[in-house]
Amino acid sequence: MTAAAPTPFPSDEDRSALLEESGVPEEFHHLLGPHGVAPLNRKLGIRMVEMSAEKMVATMPVAGNEQNVGILHGGAHFVLAESLGSVAALLHVYQNLGEVHPTVGTELSATHHRSISEGTVTATCTPLNLGKQMTSHEIVMRDDAGRRLSTARMTNMILRPR
Repeated sequence: MTAAAPTPFPSDEDRSALLEESGVPEEFHHLLGPHGVAPLNRKLGIRMVEMSAEKMVATMPVAGNEQNVGILHGGAHFVLAESLGSVAALLHVYQNLGEVHPTVGTELSATHHRSISEGTVTATCTPLNLGKQMTSHEIVMRDDAGRRLSTARMTNMILRPR
C-alpha cells in the first residue's frame, strides 16, 4: 500500500481565498499557518462565524459528515471542537498576551448528549482558563433548535521559545 502524499500548501492567493471562504477575518490570516484553513476543516464544511479570544463560533453541516447509521459522526464533533479550541488559544496569545507563538492541544474530551441527522451544528467556544503557558476552553455544540448536542473541553499548551 502506497502512502498518500501530504496535502500541498496553497499559493498565497489561494490561501487568502480559502481563509475568506471559511469566514476568517483578514486580521487573523497571518496566525493560521501555511494551509490557512486545515484541509480537514474544508472537507467537513466548517465555517467561522465569530472569532476572538473571548468567544469563537463556527458552523458545520451535518450532511456529508454522518456515520453509517445516518447521524453526525462523533469524530466530526471532535474536529469541530478542536478546530475552535486551537484557534481560540492562538487568539488568546495574540490578543491578550500581545505575542505570536504556536499552541498545541494536550487534551480533548467530549460528552455526546444527543444525536442529529440533518441541519447545521453551531459550536461556541469560551475560555475556562487563559494562562501564560496553557489555555482551557469549553466548546458547546448545538442543533438548529438550540439543543445541546455535545460538550467538549480542550487544553492547549503555548509553545514559547526556550
